Amino acid sequence: MPDHDSTALLSRQTKRRRVDIGVKRTEGLSPNHLKKAKLMFFYTRYPSSNMLKTYFSDVKFNRCITSQLIKWFSNFREFYYIQMEKYARQAINDGVTSTEELSITRDCELYRALNMHYNKANDFEVPERFLEVAQITLREFFNAIIAGKDVDPSWKKAIYKVICKLDSEVPEIFKSPNCLQELLHE
Repeated sequence: MPDHDSTALLSRQTKRRRVDIGVKRTEGLSPNHLKKAKLMFFYTRYPSSNMLKTYFSDVKFNRCITSQLIKWFSNFREFYYIQMEKYARQAINDGVTSTEELSITRDCELYRALNMHYNKANDFEVPERFLEVAQITLREFFNAIIAGKDVDPSWKKAIYKVICKLDSEVPEIFKSPNCLQELLHE
C-alpha cells in the first residue's frame, strides 16, 4: 500500500501531465513573450516567479527562463522609475510646489514616454489604474525630492515599498498563449 507522500507526488505528476497535454511549450522566450511582459507591466510591476509561470504557460520554465523574465520586469521598473524621477525633477525646476499640480493623463508627455516604451505600437488600451499608479509614483518622487531625501543613497527604497503594493490583478486573458492576438485585435 503506497504511503501518503507517494500518493500526493503521483497526483501532482498526473495533474502536471494533464496540463502539459494541451499546450505546446517553447524552450525559450520570444519577442512576443517580451511584448506580453511589457503589457503585463501596466498591471504588475513586481510579479512573483509563480505568477510568471502561470501567465507564461507556453514556456518550459527553468532557472534561466525564470531569471530572464524577472530581469525583464526589473528593466521595466528601472525605466519607469528613471522617468518618474526625471519628470519630478523637471516639475520642481518648472516651479511646481504641490503634488496637486501633478497629474498623469493620456495626453501628457510622461504618459507618452511610458506608453511608447511598453506599448510601442499603441495597439493596447492602457488601463486607467496604470495612470493612477503612475500619478502616485510621480507624486512620491516629487515629495521625496522636495523633502531632500534624495541625498540618502537608498532614498528610492521607500518609494518602491509604496508602489509594490499597488499592483493590480492581471486579466485572465494574459494566461492564454495567444493573448497578444486576442488583445491586439479586439
